[in-house]
Amino acid sequence: MRLRVEFTTEPFDLDEAPAHAVVAREVIQGAELDAVDVGPFGNTAEGGADEVLIAVDSLLRQALASGATRVSLQVNVIGEDPK
Repeated sequence: MRLRVEFTTEPFDLDEAPAHAVVAREVIQGAELDAVDVGPFGNTAEGGADEVLIAVDSLLRQALASGATRVSLQVNVIGEDPK
């Protein structure tokens, strides 16, 4: 199955990306995912279920350890994995 994850981390800082936001983006960009889109107010990535779930686990752990006080995320099934 293929999944899409959308997430944001808080607290926000409009002047400079906080450490937790940078770490979260690095986790997603470094994961074995495709269709990664990072932005100032939300991030989206797609991939196989195992890859997305591993990335989400790492994202949560590392963002919280880096100062995030809230991580909002949504995971959607978007189809079957063609593998």
